[in-house]
Amino acid sequence: MIIGKEIFKNYTYVMAIVNLTPDSFWKESRNDEYTVLKTVEKAIKDGAAVIDIGAQSTRPGYTEVSADCEISRFERPLKLIKQNFDIPVSVDTYFSESAEAALSLGADMINDVWGLAHDEDMAEVIAKHGASVCIMHNAEKTLSGDIFSQIVSFLKDGAVRALNAGVDKDRICLDGGIGFAKTREQNHELMNGYEKLSVLGYPLLLGTSRKSMFGGNAEDRLPQTVESTRLAVRKKVLFVRVHDVKENVAAIKEEYERN
Repeated sequence: MIIGKEIFKNYTYVMAIVNLTPDSFWKESRNDEYTVLKTVEKAIKDGAAVIDIGAQSTRPGYTEVSADCEISRFERPLKLIKQNFDIPVSVDTYFSESAEAALSLGADMINDVWGLAHDEDMAEVIAKHGASVCIMHNAEKTLSGDIFSQIVSFLKDGAVRALNAGVDKDRICLDGGIGFAKTREQNHELMNGYEKLSVLGYPLLLGTSRKSMFGGNAEDRLPQTVESTRLAVRKKVLFVRVHDVKENVAAIKEEYERN
C-alpha cells in the first residue's frame, strides 16, 4: 500500500494514535497543539510508521462534533506535524469537509470509520487529492447472524465507491471495525478470523488498542493489545493502529524473528 510517498508491504507496521479530543476513552492519548509535537516525536522514535490524528472521539456513547469543530482541533497540530516530521499522516474523519481541509493541509490519508458511506462526497475528495484511504466497517445497529458476510459486503461496497471515484487501488486498505456495531463476542470472532477479510484483495488494518472487548479497565489492557498485535503479524495484517507504539513495535519484531 502507498501512503504519501511511502510504500508499505510484507510487514506489520504501527500506526500511532494521536487524539486531538478532550474525551477520547484513553486519556493518555489526548493531545493539543502544545503537546502534539512531543507526542509525535516520541511515536516516531518508538517506531511508528504512520501517525493517525483524530479530532472526534468515536468511543462508545460519544457525542458527535461538527466538521468545523474537527477542523479547528486538527488544523494547527496537522500543520506543525507536517512542518516538523517526514512521516505519513492519516486523519480520522467521516466528513468530506474535514477531509478536504486535512488533505489541503498536507495529510496523506483519510481514515473513515463509516467506510465512505456517511458522506457521499468523501470518496471524490480523497481521489481529487490523490490520497490514501482506510475503509472501516460500521453499521447503525449491532450485527446479527454471519458477521463476516456482512462486513465483507460493506467493505466491498466502500472499495468500489473509492475506485469509481478515482482512488488508486494501491492506496486503499480495509478495517473490520473492531468495537463498532459488534458485541464483545463478535469482536473476538472477527479478530480471530481477521484473515477472512483478505478475500477482497486489499491490505488490512486492525484496531484493537485498549478496547473494551478485552474487559477490565483501559489502563490494564496493554497485554491483550500486544497479543492481538502478535496475532495480526501471524495473519499478515499490514497495519495495527495502537496507542502504545514502543510495546507493539517490539512485539511485531519478536513475532517476525520467531517465524
